[in-house]
Amino acid sequence: MKKIGLIASMALLSMTSVFAQNRSEQNHAERFEQLGPMLRTPNVYRTASGAPGHMYWQQQANYVINVELDDENQSIKGSEKVTYINNSPDQLTYLWVQLEENQRGADSNSPKVAESSISNRMTLRTLEGIIWANEDFGYKVLEVKDAKGNPLPVTVNQTMMRIDLPTPLKAGDSFTFGVEWSFNITNRVGYIAGRPGYEYFEGDGNYLYTMAEWFPRMAVYSDFEGWQNKQFLGRGEFALVFGNYEVNITVPADHMVGATGVLQNPSQVLSSTELERWNRAKQTYDAPVVIRTQEEATELEKGKATAKKTWKFKAENVRDFAWTSSRKFIWDAMAVKQGGKDVMAMSYYGKEANPLWGQYSTRVVAHTIKSYSSHTFDYPYPTAISVEAANGMEYPMICFNYGRPDSDGTYSEAVKNGMIGVIIHEVGHNFFPMIVNSDERQWTWMDEGLNTFMQYMAEQEWDRNFPSRRGPAHKIVPYMRSEKNTLEPIMTNSENIIQFGPNAYAKPATALNILRETVMGRELFDYAFKEYARRWMFKHPTPDDLFRTLEDASAVDLDWFWRGWFYGTEPVDISLENVAWFKLDQRTPAEKAADAKAEAEYDETNVSRTANMKDVPQTVIEANPETRDFYTTYNPFTVTPADEEAYKSFMASLSPKEKELLNSNMNFYELNFKNVGGLVMPIILEWQYTDGTSEIERIPAEIWRLNETEVTKVFAKKKEVKQIVLDPLRETADIDESNNYWPRQYQPTRFELFKGSGAARGASTGSNPMKRAKNN
Repeated sequence: MKKIGLIASMALLSMTSVFAQNRSEQNHAERFEQLGPMLRTPNVYRTASGAPGHMYWQQQANYVINVELDDENQSIKGSEKVTYINNSPDQLTYLWVQLEENQRGADSNSPKVAESSISNRMTLRTLEGIIWANEDFGYKVLEVKDAKGNPLPVTVNQTMMRIDLPTPLKAGDSFTFGVEWSFNITNRVGYIAGRPGYEYFEGDGNYLYTMAEWFPRMAVYSDFEGWQNKQFLGRGEFALVFGNYEVNITVPADHMVGATGVLQNPSQVLSSTELERWNRAKQTYDAPVVIRTQEEATELEKGKATAKKTWKFKAENVRDFAWTSSRKFIWDAMAVKQGGKDVMAMSYYGKEANPLWGQYSTRVVAHTIKSYSSHTFDYPYPTAISVEAANGMEYPMICFNYGRPDSDGTYSEAVKNGMIGVIIHEVGHNFFPMIVNSDERQWTWMDEGLNTFMQYMAEQEWDRNFPSRRGPAHKIVPYMRSEKNTLEPIMTNSENIIQFGPNAYAKPATALNILRETVMGRELFDYAFKEYARRWMFKHPTPDDLFRTLEDASAVDLDWFWRGWFYGTEPVDISLENVAWFKLDQRTPAEKAADAKAEAEYDETNVSRTANMKDVPQTVIEANPETRDFYTTYNPFTVTPADEEAYKSFMASLSPKEKELLNSNMNFYELNFKNVGGLVMPIILEWQYTDGTSEIERIPAEIWRLNETEVTKVFAKKKEVKQIVLDPLRETADIDESNNYWPRQYQPTRFELFKGSGAARGASTGSNPMKRAKNN
């Protein structure tokens, strides 16, 4: 502890001004510069506030589709009529249509651009993946015609098809065309894998189909990008157009079908018993009603109907359509009150998924709708469906999820929580991007990251102790510690990301959680996030619109945050470098002299006669012999009358407020921080006092604005401090917590105990390690 003297207020102000001037002259980088030209220029379509402009537009595509499933040959054939409405101010001479099924075709670029290698031990699935181009997959486009039946010229380029229009499509006009197609369905749990396809169950000889990316779909034409016709390589998902759908699905008569939209002919496709249960489910809000039971589904598995049924569905204002079909399905449903209307939460699953799915799936669907709606907008669709399909993927009103028990029906907590988490995630995608319709081909994080953030909140609302994998700040630390050559900014195209899950899912989710909990606070964040969701319902937002809206609705300047978390790769590592402790000097001259004498361990023969002689010039001593006598007899610890008078005068000059401060016994702690990692963040401190109490103090990130590498700040405390902890609640994703303590608390480096017949990994064995690896 050091004593500091109280001086006049004007002198204090002067010192503060000089300090600020010196700090402002220091060089610093651009972490607090405004994003400026990094964002698109606002215009009549997208405003500087982040809202749609007064001339915002988007295209529309309406579909009438007939499709038939061939359960014997695992294929489909279909025909569609598409009415494309040009709401843009532009004249279009051609249209782009997406053919994602071609990503699995013989000439697909996906296997060509995928790296591969040979090892000593290869699975059949891996080898099949290398030679899959020999398979007969991908679209067979049979014909493309206009509304009058005239053939249209088309060009197919991998997963994109260009339709050349006979005459330019003017602004405000529409164009109708028809497509006939077919393709062989892939095994989605086989070597090609993927989101859509079938799973074969050898035990009962049946198939479960999850049909997605199954029909030619219009590409997006937008004000900010024109045609989004980047090729589909398998990772970058979809940019899609809103529209209305009428879909007729013909399947074996004993199949159960679930789909986007509302079933139009339940009395024609359901048994009388199933119809009665379905109607009862519409009035049941507390628990799911089983519409087709496990016993009924198991009985249907034993035979294969030759007759067929056509299931008719309608969906309004959706960007896509998916469906599922199988005779294996158990089906349950319940109603959920949401926004003044009823939403049907439903699940389809085979017996292999029970009892886990019957107990949890539909309840989780209902919970997700309520949770997400509370943070964004009321769920607008009439249904929300969860399908057990040993994978995870989302589409409007329907999603495919995993979470299968062991064959004896038992399951671990990990399996149960994994299933709950994936259902929340995939159902949650109805909000992002099915309604807030971002471009997944370009910005995966805009749907996956935002949805993972929402998933984290929904999981914690489901169970406060739910083991969420993504969202809490400390869980992103291993990724933030990664080697720089394995990191890309969040604002990276989906096909170019190395660590895809951490980058596109976890990091943006963590960033939003930090914004909500640490930077903005829940009240400001929740209002601004709801504003973004409401502004861009059923529209096409970009990252700029999100960034601008969150700032516009909160009055919080977040450009530094977007720069660091979304455009950069630097980690958070703030170090508490040094702490100095000061107290105001309240002592009288006599007390000061006594303390100085004790501290100096006074030696009369050495200090009193010689200590001050060194400060007297030799010429002065020679010219004034009496000076030598003065200094050789001078006692530096003697209090003179002048000292006493000066002290009395000083005390008399103090104002009552200054006297109160002098006598307050206040402690001043000067803390020095270094930004080791580079990513600026708020400074959060826990003060632990000697009386056993503690408090948390928060310093905004703007403290770094004049010097982004090192800052010093003084804190006044009435109590004496025992310990200071930086980021005590692990809110900032700090990658090195060993420098977060004063006094230092050294953290152990953990290592694993290796047990086995051979030497531990990395130990010398005297043998050729390459040869040993090959023989294992």
